[in-house]
Amino acid sequence: MPAPFLRIGTRGSPLALWQAEATRQALAARHSVDVDQIEITVIRTTGDVVRDRPLSDVGGKGLFTKELEEALLEGRVDLAVHSAKDVPTFLPHGLEIAAFLPRADARDVLIAPVHRTLDALPEGALVGTASVRRAALIRHCRPDLRTTLLRGNVETRLRKAEEGQVDATLLALAGLRRLGLEAQATQIFDPDIFLPAVGQGAVAIEIALANGRARELVRAVDDVDTAVAVSAERALLAVLDGSCRTPIAGHATIRDGSLHLDALVIAPDGSAIWETSRTGPVADAVALGRDAGRDLLACVPQGIIATGEN
Repeated sequence: MPAPFLRIGTRGSPLALWQAEATRQALAARHSVDVDQIEITVIRTTGDVVRDRPLSDVGGKGLFTKELEEALLEGRVDLAVHSAKDVPTFLPHGLEIAAFLPRADARDVLIAPVHRTLDALPEGALVGTASVRRAALIRHCRPDLRTTLLRGNVETRLRKAEEGQVDATLLALAGLRRLGLEAQATQIFDPDIFLPAVGQGAVAIEIALANGRARELVRAVDDVDTAVAVSAERALLAVLDGSCRTPIAGHATIRDGSLHLDALVIAPDGSAIWETSRTGPVADAVALGRDAGRDLLACVPQGIIATGEN
């Protein structure tokens, strides 16, 4: 049997497999090879195994990438496909994000089978989420609501909301659309009210720096606008040393040739919020992200921003 044209590493959730298949289809089309020549290898990550605790308690969002990155460094796969929002702020030595697929709608949605909208949820209603950002924003919008840890893949969270284990949950619209589950959303949040996570809606393709062939092949499918926008968002996080223990949001868009970045830090209990924005040339995306991060760093009280990925 001939060697595969490329080997893709991915997690095994339905959404992760969708992302890997989308990457495979894009690469096959761009390089005029049969999709069967591009191999998909499912790798179980620690984040898939440990589901009963917040990520911040067991090693941060890198738990969804660690085993995939080990496979890259050991040469067992040529590229790893991730939800960009799951990629840690700082990559292990020897790795880089080489490309992004075109970004999908980055907005968050509410799934509230009975009450349908955030305003309609009764006082004291229970909202399940694994995201400190979403939990803090919910508390900011509705201080009377309760939040609880709700982990698992998209289908698991939807089932728990449908069964009434929680009154509502929150998910990314992009993931629901990719799985054909958009109809489950009962409210789509405007980013002006509910700013998305850094990288939300984007699919990141990671490679080993030593794998020059993979870099060349992968960059042929890179969506430049997505790469620029996410580079600004990740530069913001790098300045804040953002971890999954701090509620941080950042979303960049490109409009009329300029990059616009909105960013915020919010107190975990939702009681206070600090916001900033930047607009400038696309070529200055990283600088704009860093500047926004420094602005927030200067105004957020000490103790709100938890440093490090753990």
